[in-house]
Amino acid sequence: MPASDYIVTIGLEVHCQIKTQTKMFCACPTSFGDEPNSNTCPTCMGLPGALPVLNKWAIEQTILTGMLVGCSTPEITVWDRKSYFYPDMPKNFQTTQMDIPVCLGGGVPLYDHAYAKDAQKNIASPGKIVRLNRIHLEEDVAKSTHLGGASLIDFNRAGTPLMEIVTEPDLDSADEAYAYLKSLQQILVYGGISDADMDKGQMRCDVNISLRKNADDPLGDKVELKNLNSTGAVRRAIRYEILRQADELDQGIAQVQSTRRWDDDLGETQMMRTKEDAHDYRYFPCPDLLPVETKDLVESASKRRPELPHEKIARFESDHKLSYYDASVLCAEADLANYYEKTVAATSAPQKKIANWIINILLGRLNEESLTISECTISPEGTAATVELIEAGTVSNNQGKEVYDALWNAPDKAPADIAKELGYEPADSSELEGIIDEIITANPDKVAEITGGNPKMANWLTGQVMKASKGKANPKIVTGIISQKLGL
Repeated sequence: MPASDYIVTIGLEVHCQIKTQTKMFCACPTSFGDEPNSNTCPTCMGLPGALPVLNKWAIEQTILTGMLVGCSTPEITVWDRKSYFYPDMPKNFQTTQMDIPVCLGGGVPLYDHAYAKDAQKNIASPGKIVRLNRIHLEEDVAKSTHLGGASLIDFNRAGTPLMEIVTEPDLDSADEAYAYLKSLQQILVYGGISDADMDKGQMRCDVNISLRKNADDPLGDKVELKNLNSTGAVRRAIRYEILRQADELDQGIAQVQSTRRWDDDLGETQMMRTKEDAHDYRYFPCPDLLPVETKDLVESASKRRPELPHEKIARFESDHKLSYYDASVLCAEADLANYYEKTVAATSAPQKKIANWIINILLGRLNEESLTISECTISPEGTAATVELIEAGTVSNNQGKEVYDALWNAPDKAPADIAKELGYEPADSSELEGIIDEIITANPDKVAEITGGNPKMANWLTGQVMKASKGKANPKIVTGIISQKLGL
């Protein structure tokens, strides 16, 4: 039977580093890109006798994350040890949480604009919320670099505060998994929890996926896809794995609970090992850390709750009269939404005009240059001043684009000064009327055609006036005067 006839069940485990200055259980810095093995100490290296000290900020930020996605926080949270005999965990155990994690329940909304572009027109379950099982806090492992005949270990990352955000098996497709990760990234960045940059290893994803034939069948044996490091890779890996499992099930090959890796170059998953169960890790309470009372931490975190993407979109729609599409584009990144709001605050120009300019002109230029909004050379005030020139009739829309192009390379200049340098000072009104009169008088045949039922020919007259004024005239104003003179 085709893969589409199987019921696909997907759950995600997202590991996300928290933006902190120091590690989870010691004072070593968490900066990215430092010399390998330079940010270590006896505690994060697991040396005998070294005792952990909790990072209060990391716990508070995890609680804040839970608030942003509707989790509850137990009055007391506890710490456990997980036996973890891998080369990237120097202590041979991981300090984590098993029975009473920091956050329970909650759910992540799948934003329409978080789906991949080619999936946005056919969203299977608009407005879907993916339920969460838990968010627990632990320490990250070291970074492994595998060579042909050896592996290199950098312990700088070992001990970095790490949230594990675990969903219920609520996802049905690769497209939903992609949208979940993008939506979660937005929420984490908006909350200042993490930069959630998958390229830097700040966010990683494990996928649990199983197939069954009928809704009343028990869930199939799950296959875990391990350590996927980009949203695109997650989407590709799930699509491949659905087809692989469906093909084997069709052949009568039962699936075995196992862990597989994704080879993006080959475009296939590969077996790593049969999957361990929780009892294989031999969890037991951490003897070095006391339970933590969370009441004060919850109260502190609640004071820092930010406006979330969907809340900001709704405000832009109601207060700024923007369409859902425009608002969602502007709110896709926290920095972009902030840029828009600063631009609006700097001008009395219509908010819709500001939104259109940022979406169509500014983002277009940023995409051409492969830059982010935080790398934009033009300030919000510069964008506001450019749009004001157009609104005032000082320059046309096309002239405004040329002013903006010049401003990109000279961001310290005032757009009005650039307009003057480009010769876009508006023509004197009496001079402009004289030019229009001359053009009308010199082209009686065109005038007759216009007044005879072809008003579009007025654009030809506008073009002649623009040439005569050497580009100084505003075509919108010229067309208005011509229409008035010809009684259109």
